[in-house]
Amino acid sequence: MANTLRIPGAAPALLLAAAAALTLSACGGHGDDKKAEGGDKPAGASRQTVSVATATSVALPRVIVASGTVSAWEEVPVGAETGGLTAVGVYVDEGSYVRQGQTLVKLNDAVLQAQLRQQQAGVQTAEANAARDDAALARAQELKERGFLSQASLDGALADQRASRANLASARAALSETRTRLAQSEIKAPVSGQIISRSVTKGQIVSAGTELFRMVRDGRLELDAQVPETDLPALRAGQTATVTSNEGGTTSGTIRIVTPEVNAQTRLGVARITLSPGSGLKTGMFARASIDAGAQPATVVPTASVLYRNNQAGVFVLNADASARFRPVTVLSRRDDQTSVSGVEPGVRVVVQGAGFLSDGDKVTVSNGQAAPAAATPAAPARK
Repeated sequence: MANTLRIPGAAPALLLAAAAALTLSACGGHGDDKKAEGGDKPAGASRQTVSVATATSVALPRVIVASGTVSAWEEVPVGAETGGLTAVGVYVDEGSYVRQGQTLVKLNDAVLQAQLRQQQAGVQTAEANAARDDAALARAQELKERGFLSQASLDGALADQRASRANLASARAALSETRTRLAQSEIKAPVSGQIISRSVTKGQIVSAGTELFRMVRDGRLELDAQVPETDLPALRAGQTATVTSNEGGTTSGTIRIVTPEVNAQTRLGVARITLSPGSGLKTGMFARASIDAGAQPATVVPTASVLYRNNQAGVFVLNADASARFRPVTVLSRRDDQTSVSGVEPGVRVVVQGAGFLSDGDKVTVSNGQAAPAAATPAAPARK
């Protein structure tokens, strides 16, 4: 009976102890789970859901934009060949268009005219002396054949004839020199073109070799467009360009030559673009050129995949282990839907949606609805 009485009293105590043990066990287990799930997130453990696209190679119309200074196709200096004469007439001014052979300046030729007359008289005298000695030599030869003249006399007549011939040649050479100097007293345009500078005035004593004018041959102007070395391989002679200046408006042009040299400091080459006549541009002006480089093979990615980190353009490339790595690229041209870049190869998968939330090395989950690959159909020309 005593035992019967203890059993009911012990049962509640045992039940309470068991319940406490279960409660402690449950609390301890829950704490371990939190510890396992809590803690710092390991690097690269992000599972951002993203969409990807494949970089593709397509032929895109390419427009290369460059800028530079307008210059003359060929500058021609015009100077005086004879010196010490006074300019008595200046017939053109800066901005004038002249034709080849047109008289630009007239120098005082009074002295040269007098020398010319004097030397003409000298030539006539030499011609008369030469004719007299020719006749004397003929008579001496006839007398010698008949035996009436010695060999010494014949030799003397021959020497006189040769001397008179030499004097005649000298007189004619002097006359030719004076005529040349007289012709040089009229300074004429060596080529057709536009006068862009003048440094002579009426009454000025002109020295030989002095530059009097500077001309633009045929009035042709060029734009010396500074082109980055990465764009030079796409340019060649004959490509068309649209040239724009804030002061001179817009005109068309054609690449005449792409220089073979690249500046070692600036890494820029020069494309010389011949401007259309009547462009309104002037030498020394600044202008920009949009050069049609034609269809060029290019690697394109969706524009939304291109990000900028620390002022460097780049894309997140999806690796085989589902990690995303930031790869720097160079943007060649951009449109709303796709961007041409260098630095990635065709076939590489790049992150599109969600790229802006990634860090280098993050693990990602690719959504089932992936972004479509970059369009392979050429669109309108893209500007750089």
